[in-house]
Amino acid sequence: MKFQNLTNCEELVMKTVWDAERELSLADVTRRVNETYHKEWKPQTVSTFLARLVRKGYLENHREGRGFYYQILVPQKDYLDEMAERFAEFWKQENVDVFLAALEKRSAFG
Repeated sequence: MKFQNLTNCEELVMKTVWDAERELSLADVTRRVNETYHKEWKPQTVSTFLARLVRKGYLENHREGRGFYYQILVPQKDYLDEMAERFAEFWKQENVDVFLAALEKRSAFG
């Protein structure tokens, strides 16, 4: 499955939603992204990114009371698998081996 590309900001918001153990409201996402990634984003900014993620098919939203909650449609593993495949296709096999060696070395140091 080919997913639409995410901007860095959309990816940050999506990672925040993936890391949650439950559906999140706009207020939840805003608080978590600001705390985790040391941002000072306003709810309107986060709302814009969430709307883009809904449009791109990564999330869906539903109303509960006065707020909207966001549900994941694209699992993190599926996204990571596709990003790895894109990386391998772009850089070709010999560069992927170098990348994986560098990644292994980096993870060994924590």
